[in-house]
Amino acid sequence: MNSEEPRQNWPTPPGHPPAGPTRGAYDGYDGYGGPATTAPVVQVRSNSHRGAWIGAGATLVAAVIGVVGTYMVSGNNGGQSAPQAQTPATSATPSAAEAGGDDTPADSPTGTDSSQSTATPGADSSRSPETQAPRSPTGKPGGTVEWQGALAIEWAEPKDLDSAPPAESEIREENDFSVYPFGSTMLRPEGGAKALVWKDSTKAPSYADCAGVIETLGTSEDMKVKTGMVLCASTNDGRVARLTVKELAGQSSDTRGVFDVVVWSH
Repeated sequence: MNSEEPRQNWPTPPGHPPAGPTRGAYDGYDGYGGPATTAPVVQVRSNSHRGAWIGAGATLVAAVIGVVGTYMVSGNNGGQSAPQAQTPATSATPSAAEAGGDDTPADSPTGTDSSQSTATPGADSSRSPETQAPRSPTGKPGGTVEWQGALAIEWAEPKDLDSAPPAESEIREENDFSVYPFGSTMLRPEGGAKALVWKDSTKAPSYADCAGVIETLGTSEDMKVKTGMVLCASTNDGRVARLTVKELAGQSSDTRGVFDVVVWSH
């Protein structure tokens, strides 16, 4: 028999530890019969502080954006634009597509100058074709004296009057006149050259006189010549010439004629 009597006026302990005070205390008592100690209160920070900081940051960013936008608007209204970064100049030549396309900048350095540049006409281009004198292949106006002087033509040594001074050409077809004996001295046009005896003894024929008759009346046939005779001639290259017989000598292989010759350009 249990001699211990139940404690009077004590509450009956529960069947399981009650939730609440630490160390098994319940109803103001700890597990050892002493008064229960109160657990320290832990303060948990509310998320409201974090939301407050986020709201403050958003407000600050909005204020900065508003100030920058106001500055830019006021700058544009004042006619001043914000400085722009300059691209480095390059020395590369633009391609044909970039130079000739519609995207070529209007302030291109060559845009204005090239459109306004015009070719300066030369002194000769200002004259109409009707007033320009015909020119020879050498650039001289037609009728200009290309060579003038005494010329000896010997048998078997023809002369090319298109060279200055006239000389025997190694190409036979380029020689114009030769002489040979046939009872008297004969003048032979060669290579398509022509000759005509000028019968007006009162004047020496000019370039215009010979040019006006040599093509229609000239001949490529051999002709007998004598001292003092004047002939109009044309070379196989188309030049007009005048030959005046000054001296004739020789009877055979030493036949020789000396002529006063004027060759004009064509």
